[in-house]
Amino acid sequence: MAAAAPALNAAARARLVQAVQRNCDIADARHATELALCSYLLQMREFYRWEQGLALGAALPRDAVGEWIAGREARWESLQTSPWAALPLAGDASGPLDPFDAEAVNARLLPQGLLYGAGLVGGARPVFFVAELHALTLREGLRVQQAGHELARGLAAPPAALAGAGDGPVVLRRESMARACWERYEAFALRPAPGSAFAAMLEAYGFARGFEAALPRWLDEHVEVALLHELGEHRVGLRLGPDWAALYAALPTRRASLQASAVRDQLADLSSTLPALLADGAAPALHAWFAGYDGLREALFPGLVAAYRCWRQGDGGRALNAAIGHGRAHFEALAARLLDAQRAGTGAAAALEAADARCAWRPEA
Repeated sequence: MAAAAPALNAAARARLVQAVQRNCDIADARHATELALCSYLLQMREFYRWEQGLALGAALPRDAVGEWIAGREARWESLQTSPWAALPLAGDASGPLDPFDAEAVNARLLPQGLLYGAGLVGGARPVFFVAELHALTLREGLRVQQAGHELARGLAAPPAALAGAGDGPVVLRRESMARACWERYEAFALRPAPGSAFAAMLEAYGFARGFEAALPRWLDEHVEVALLHELGEHRVGLRLGPDWAALYAALPTRRASLQASAVRDQLADLSSTLPALLADGAAPALHAWFAGYDGLREALFPGLVAAYRCWRQGDGGRALNAAIGHGRAHFEALAARLLDAQRAGTGAAAALEAADARCAWRPEA
């Protein structure tokens, strides 16, 4: 039996964090300019708070933030053509580890209370992080890894992901979830929308008593909601099979890729997330889920929002249960048509354009 790798001392841990942060910066150097200006500036504000160790909601000195952004952009400019940094972890002759080999890295880090993440967002943008390990669990045969305080991260910080080409683990980033919640909370305070799902979520979780007081309960329940979605992604992946990945890779435009992703997201939530929340009577979590249901997903199934309104008006979930059944059947049939088109060589993108991807079901008046 091989000897256990030596524990990281403070110096080794610092070198690891530095290497991961360098890779985060290289990824940002190559991809940060893809963001719209407004999104970029909002993300940079939260990135500044994280790097400076400031509390959520801490006042930001405008001049200092401006200087920091200029310095960060100058660093990115210097790193655009730099190679990825190998991670200085191996304590034997095997040498440093590939930064994309999260399994090998975590084999070293998990026993020491650290969690590493590496992957591609949207199939193209590399994302890395290293964090203090919050929890390790198992759900439906999938490993679930929860990250706590993040020690190195990039501008992009996806809160949840199904890694391993859909086979797990599920990676959940609690700190990133909390920061995303704060961003929306801050934006809502500037432009309130009474009666919206987000307003209902704030009331249900007691955010009126203060953000920090309400955050722990929201975070614990949001972790479960995110996990339900990723479990749904896993189940959908098993049903669609490997041809779906080939279909996605062959799509010629970003719009077509976003549509295909939205179809899969609908299937995941209609088969996993929403049925579970309804069955549990998880009203606050349902408000939170619908607070994030927008954009292309809502455009594909606007009747789901109408069913949510019926639920809020006291129909006992009848419209939502009906919507879940109709929507699931619609998007399963759509996914099957896309796969058939891909296998026949006619192209899924053409099928997306020709077919009505939108589910037209609405609750009865």
